[in-house]
Parts: sequence; C-alpha cells; structure tokens
Amino acid sequence: MTDVRNFLAFDCGATSGRAVLATFKDGRFTLEEVYRFPSGIIELGGRYYWDIVAIYEHFLKCLSRLEQDGMAVDSIGIDTWGVDFGFVADDGTLLGNPRAYRDPYTDGVPEKVYEIIPREDLYSATGIQIMNFNSIFQLYAQTQEGFAPLRYAKDILFVPDLLSYMLTGEKVCEYTIASTSGMMDQKSGQFNKELLEKLGIRTEVLLPVVRPSVEIGRFKGIPVIAVAGHDTASAIAAVPAGDERFAYLSSGTWSLMGIEVQEPIINEESARLNFTNEGGIEGTTRFLKNITGMWLLEQCRKIWSAEGKDYSYARLMEMARAEADFPGRIAPDDPRYANPANMVEEIRAVVGAVSDSQIVSCIYHSLADRYKEVLDMLQGFAPFKIEKLHIIGGGSANDLLNQWTADAIGLPVVAGPTEATAIGNVMIQAKAAGLVKDRWEMRRMIADAFSVKTFHPSE
Repeated sequence: MTDVRNFLAFDCGATSGRAVLATFKDGRFTLEEVYRFPSGIIELGGRYYWDIVAIYEHFLKCLSRLEQDGMAVDSIGIDTWGVDFGFVADDGTLLGNPRAYRDPYTDGVPEKVYEIIPREDLYSATGIQIMNFNSIFQLYAQTQEGFAPLRYAKDILFVPDLLSYMLTGEKVCEYTIASTSGMMDQKSGQFNKELLEKLGIRTEVLLPVVRPSVEIGRFKGIPVIAVAGHDTASAIAAVPAGDERFAYLSSGTWSLMGIEVQEPIINEESARLNFTNEGGIEGTTRFLKNITGMWLLEQCRKIWSAEGKDYSYARLMEMARAEADFPGRIAPDDPRYANPANMVEEIRAVVGAVSDSQIVSCIYHSLADRYKEVLDMLQGFAPFKIEKLHIIGGGSANDLLNQWTADAIGLPVVAGPTEATAIGNVMIQAKAAGLVKDRWEMRRMIADAFSVKTFHPSE
C-alpha cells in the first residue's frame, strides 16, 4: 500500500493568512489551499495589536473542517511575519495580544538605544539591519513605558511560537524567527543577554533558541513542528536551486534580495549598506537587503481605480511593454515613496507629466535597475560567483519584469514558484518526518513538482 502523508502549513501574513495542505505520495507532492482568513491590526487605547485569538480561532475552524471532511493531517507548521511577540504568565495565561510593529511607539527609540549601545556595536553583535520596529527596540520601549504584560511575563514568544503554544501548550523559540529580533548573537545563535541587560530589559523571559524541524508538541495527537517560523526563511527554503551559486529575490509588495551563506557577513561595508543577516534552515544565514517592490505599482493602481481605471496585471504589462523605451526612472527606495498621499503624482513630480503606461514602464525599469544595483553589492560580499537569480513569490509571475530584470543584471532569471512560503513550510515538515534529508533534496523535489520559467538576457 502506498504511503500518503499530509502536511498542513498555516502561512500568516500581515493582512491575511491561509492554510495549505501538501500531500506527499510516491516521492512527489501536490498543494491545495484549504482555508483563507483575515489577519489584521486592532487599535485599543492608542496602542496597536494583533488579534492573536482571532487567528487561533481560524486555525481551529480549519482543522475542524479537515476533520469533518475525513482528511488526516500528519503534522502542522506555522510561519508568520517577523519581530513581533507576546507574553505568557507563569501559570500559562496569555498576557494580552502582541503589539504590532506598525505601532508608532518605537519612533525615535533607536536613537535612545544608541546613547547606551552605539549603533556600530549593536550591528556588530547582531548583524541585523536597523529598523525602528526591531524587537529589541520594542522591548526597550515597553520597558520604558512600564508595559504591564512585560512586567508580569514568564516567557516571551514570537508570533509563530505563540500560535504553536496556543495549539499545544508547549513553548519554544525557533531560530529563524528569533533571528529577526535584533537581539540574537550571530556567533552563538542564542540571545545576547549582555546587550539587553545594558538596556534594562528583563532577560529571564527569553527561551533557548531551537532549530527548525523539531516537534514542539501535539494538537489532538497531531504533531506541531517548528518550521522556519519567519515567512521569508520558509520561502527561501523553497528556492528550486541546484547549487549555492544563486541569489534570490522574494518578490511581492516588498522585495527581499539576498544570498544563502554558511556564516554571517558582518563588517563595516555591510553595516554601511544596511544589509541584514537572518537565520535560514540548516544553520544557514540569509544575507539580504530590503527593497521597495510592487508597492509602487499597487499604490498607483489604487489611485487609478479611484479614477475609474481598473487595470488588471495583464493589462499593466501590456502598457509597460508599449512604453518599453520610456527613459524616466525613479529610486524605488527613496523615502518619498514610502507612503505618499498620491503615488502617481509623486512619480510624476520626478519624471514629468507622463501617461499611465509610461509610469508603469518607469516602475518596472526602475525596479530592474535597483535589482542590478543590489545584486552587484551582493556579488561583492558573496563567497561564490552568483550565476543566476531565482525570483519567488507572487511577483515571479510578472514575465515582463522578469525579462527586464534579466536584461539589467546580465544573468538568467529563474521565476517560480509563486507559493514559495507555503512550500518551504511543508517541506520542513517533510524533513522532520524523514521524507527528505536536507535542503538540497527538498529543492530537487520542488524543482520536479513545479514548473519554472527561465529568462535569459536579451542580446
């Protein structure tokens, strides 16, 4: 009798989440989205939180439906966004909802921290790019305001670990999600308590860090596995590469471009360019840079939609192709594009009073040019020659941008799979179950299961 295994991935984003069921049979696997749910920020008393109980209830509804349908689940894995966390009391009580990284309570906090720990010392110890919502800045802000859940906490749990605790009653701190905090020592792979003590942050609330693929506990007999809890780490695990000589681009509203290396890269140049070192599977490091991605186009679409022009993504590609020779360019990472009142007018302020089609062409070309700039930076850090760029995530379906990116970087672009995060999640569960031995076998299976497109530079 053929052995069939079903692994369930809960993939939670900052606005929505979904459950994806992977069925493994005869050395191959298939994916099916079985549930989708909202995940959003709520405001209470001037503070912003994640409604963690609502997310948990959606987990229960999904699992109940699968049970009613007679679908046996062999294990569960959870991945989410990074940096945010909640607290648990010594009797196991959940101490409120986790604060959300969009809460402005950390505005100006990094500068206060630098008065105690110089910026260069903080980066040297943790290797994490400086963003005001890093967990270390959130904990410092909560310490300064006397935030009650922190005062009464026995343990701190990052969001995927907190959801796992709510399912199992067992507490762990998974490596990839902990690595986003700005509190982890890159050499030891554990929290740097000396840094936190200097800031007056309670360190006894921190759990030892565990690596992906371990069983956390059980929900109604179903193992819950610590996968790569940070969604980007799960996505990079799903890059269908055959060897290490690649760069990746996780493409969506934001783009994350980097390389997978065995050791962190922490020096004056990486600090100057604000590269970050985050945890990957099997002890690897994701050395990467954040880039503004399709946010630019999404914000333009909102403006055009309000004007009665509902351009589909296919139509936008046609518009850009028709204006392929338009020379106007913007700098995608310029703060002026972070959250303008009108993205269309913000771009026109730079490139002139141009048509909608020219704006789309400008965005695509500007992103491709920025990808080249960051790839050139990465090549200066990489301990190997980068021979191709793997683009994963929703943006990998944009054939025109993929081609223009290949033209800009002068290297092949391999696009797909679009569902990389969920795939990485279930593959780590498969590894925990003994179905695959390492990330390279995972990637070979992914390459066999999903078709990808390769775009070569135009002559």
